[in-house]
Amino acid sequence: MLTLGPDVESVIIRIAMSALFDQVQKQAQMLTTEEKAALVHLLIKELDSSADADVEQLWIEESRRRYDAYLKGELEAVSGDEVMARAKNRLT
Repeated sequence: MLTLGPDVESVIIRIAMSALFDQVQKQAQMLTTEEKAALVHLLIKELDSSADADVEQLWIEESRRRYDAYLKGELEAVSGDEVMARAKNRLT
């Protein structure tokens, strides 16, 4: 049996992946905007599968906690414009 060294095998894999990527990219360009958005969502979801499975539930609980605090007057509302301005300031 003929065996290839790891360097040769990695080159073959890169060539095959590149050809597949090129093919997928060409096909993706033919999709409608809605189909592209759905594909992006699917790919991101697949890439993000390593995230904590409970993270969505944790965010739901946190949002409920904050909303309850707001209703009790323990938390002040901030406009979306203010939130975005603060976020931009933190990034600069």
